[in-house]
Amino acid sequence: MANAKAAVLGKTTKADLPKELFGEAFHHSLVHETARADLAARRQGNASTRTRAEVAMTGAKAWRQKGTGRARVGALSSPSRFGGGVAFGPKPRRYAVKVNRKARRKALRSALSVHAERGSVALVEAGAYEAPSTKTAAEALAKWGQKSPTLVVLGPEDIGAAKSFRNIDRVEVAEVGAIGVADVIGAASLVISDAALTKLQEILS
Repeated sequence: MANAKAAVLGKTTKADLPKELFGEAFHHSLVHETARADLAARRQGNASTRTRAEVAMTGAKAWRQKGTGRARVGALSSPSRFGGGVAFGPKPRRYAVKVNRKARRKALRSALSVHAERGSVALVEAGAYEAPSTKTAAEALAKWGQKSPTLVVLGPEDIGAAKSFRNIDRVEVAEVGAIGVADVIGAASLVISDAALTKLQEILS
């Protein structure tokens, strides 16, 4: 895709998008693999159950072997008994899946290019929000007229813009270094600050 353009929030003009970021063809399998890896890495994986060796249970025999008319019984910590351990239960684990660095960068460029192709990406001059204003940010998004949810990608220094956009319904604010393919694909529209765009060029070019 050549000469992709994006709206500038709060203005009537459009700006050129760098082709090295927004000119990638869509690679369905690669984007799918990377998005799954992103979501898997966010799973806590801290579910934990106690085995029969870990439950607080006496080791004494429950009743004598013979003469009671009841079945012979083993350890009370057996998984088949109430209060016993859990057989094959979950233990803390990591769900992370490795994706090569070049493949991850290519998938992110591909996800960004989808937004550029359908016109759902806009740029924002974060310097205009040195004094935080949620009203100004909301009006700019409403005038743009794109669908939500909206992902606003900012640089670490764009504090005023972050405070302006973070309280708007169905708008998520993320720092440029923390976004993944799942975030970009999951958003119906995308807003990128000038600082974040420069950082993306450094990371993905």
